[in-house]
Amino acid sequence: MNTALAKQVLEAALLAHTEPMPVSELRRLFDDELDADTVRLLLEDLQREWVGRGVELVPLASGWRFQTRPEMREYLDRLKNEKPPRYSRATMETLAIIAYRQPVTRGDIEDIRGVAVATQVIKSLEDRGWIESIGHRDAPGRPALYATTRHFLDDLGLRSLEELPLLDASWSDTAEALLPGMTEVASETGTDAPAADIAQDSTDSTQASIAPPEMPDSEKDQTTP
Repeated sequence: MNTALAKQVLEAALLAHTEPMPVSELRRLFDDELDADTVRLLLEDLQREWVGRGVELVPLASGWRFQTRPEMREYLDRLKNEKPPRYSRATMETLAIIAYRQPVTRGDIEDIRGVAVATQVIKSLEDRGWIESIGHRDAPGRPALYATTRHFLDDLGLRSLEELPLLDASWSDTAEALLPGMTEVASETGTDAPAADIAQDSTDSTQASIAPPEMPDSEKDQTTP
C-alpha cells in the first residue's frame, strides 16, 4: 500500500471515531502489515497536513484523535442548546488533589482540604471516568487508593501526567485552570456535593470531537500511546 492511500485510511478511521485510537488498533486497518513505527510516522505526517485548520490530530494518553482546536471552542459553544455540566468546588478540588498527589486515599484528600469528602464527590468523578481505585493502602481499614485515568488525560488533551501544568496556585484555582468553566459558582459548606455532580455525560470532552459519538482500560502508569 502506498503512503498516500495509507494516510487516507488512517484519516478516515480517525474521523469516524470520537474516542482516541491507539496505534495497535490502527494497525488492524492494514492487517498488521505496517509496523507500529511506520504507523506513527504516517500519523505524524498526517498531523502536519492538518496544521492551521479548525481541527487538529493529536496524540493523547489513549491514542490519536481528531479534535477541534481550543480557540474554536467559544464559537462552537454557541451551537449548544444545553450548558455544559458544572461541578462543585469540592469536586474540582478533589480532582486536582488526586491528579497532582496520586495515588491518594479519601483520608489524604480530607487532610489536604481540611474538610470531609462526601461520598457523592468521589462517585461523580468515578462516574465521569476521571478517577478510579487502583488498589488499597496497607493500613488499618485498607482504604482505597485513587488515581486519575487515561480518560481524564484525554479530556485534558494530554498524553501523560508529566504534561500537567506546574502547581503554583490554590487547589480551587488549579482545578479551574485544568478544566476552565466547569466549576459551578456556589457557596460551599465543607462536605456539600451539589446535584450538578450526579448526572454527567461521559462523551462530553473539554474539546469537541468532529465525529458522531462512539476508554480503554485505565492504568496507573499513564504513558504515551
